[in-house]
Amino acid sequence: MTRSAQEFVRPLTFAALSGEKVITDLFGSENQPANVEAAIEHIAVAQSIDALLVAPATADVLARFAHGIANDFLTTFFLATTAPVVVAPAMNVNMWNHEATRANLEILRKRGVKIVEPGSGYLACGMTGPGRLAENEAIVAAVLEALGASQDLAGETLLITAGPTREKIDPVRYITNRSSGRMGYAIAEGALRRGARVLLVSGPTAIVPPGAAVLTRVETAEQMRTAVLKLLPESTVVVKTAAVSDYRPKATAGQKIKRKGPMTLELEPTADILAELARQKTSQIIVGFAAETENVLENARKKLASKSLDAIVVNDVSREGVGFDSDRNAVTIISHEEVVEVPETSKWEVAQRVLDQVVKLCKRAPVPSRP
Repeated sequence: MTRSAQEFVRPLTFAALSGEKVITDLFGSENQPANVEAAIEHIAVAQSIDALLVAPATADVLARFAHGIANDFLTTFFLATTAPVVVAPAMNVNMWNHEATRANLEILRKRGVKIVEPGSGYLACGMTGPGRLAENEAIVAAVLEALGASQDLAGETLLITAGPTREKIDPVRYITNRSSGRMGYAIAEGALRRGARVLLVSGPTAIVPPGAAVLTRVETAEQMRTAVLKLLPESTVVVKTAAVSDYRPKATAGQKIKRKGPMTLELEPTADILAELARQKTSQIIVGFAAETENVLENARKKLASKSLDAIVVNDVSREGVGFDSDRNAVTIISHEEVVEVPETSKWEVAQRVLDQVVKLCKRAPVPSRP
């Protein structure tokens, strides 16, 4: 907070509401002596942020940004960061229209700073015209765009499956796999941030789901099949990240099976949900996932064709440190038009690359036939 900002709202208020430290001075607070840690804090913070948003941005701040004046924490911080910068100006109408302010804005635009144009109306000074701080929605949208997370999925409804399924052997045992659900949940969160409505069908997982998603919890492959087919008509895109059990016990014991030595467990295949989606879809875009351990690309291309998918995301789960039970992944996204390699990175970044491909597929789809 600048000194002027502190005249309107005390730092303690922001600290209490955000639960975060509020920085007010380049060299520490007035009640504490200057120290090395405080003196270089602007450099450390500037290197760690994803974006810098200044709201409201006064005429004075815009002028200092434009001319490289670094005489407090904010202006020094601005020069020290390489992250995207978004400013939301707010000031008197005559100050906004002044040629000096217009010139400073033009300098900042040419340097890549994103300007959120102020609104027009009655101002605190009693005048009427442009100069009001933009609405929250416009400011948030500008920051998301600066982060490469624009609302490019607005109007789409994504049906996303995530996590493993469990097939009961008896009341205490079941067949499952190592899926944590992290990949599907990352895609769900990313889709929400990009403006989509999200229908999330999740198998058992310990992850907290995105609050804005419409959540359906399931346990077995059959329950997931029922939920997905029920929700299919509401969706425009299906992203099937769930690791569904391929087999289930042919018979489930009503009581716990006692240990008596060797035992043979007879299994039967579960329903092929992807294949059913291909048969029942109308104009939905279907994106499948495949976890492979050998002949990775060859097997993925076969699945892309045999299941009538629009795209498939495949990863080699035999690699250490990626895929199951990990926050990281490395995948190949294959569509009928291109192959995109996504080298090892966080599952959040993988989710963004998958959603980038979804956006491309949505743009290619014939609009009149979309549900």
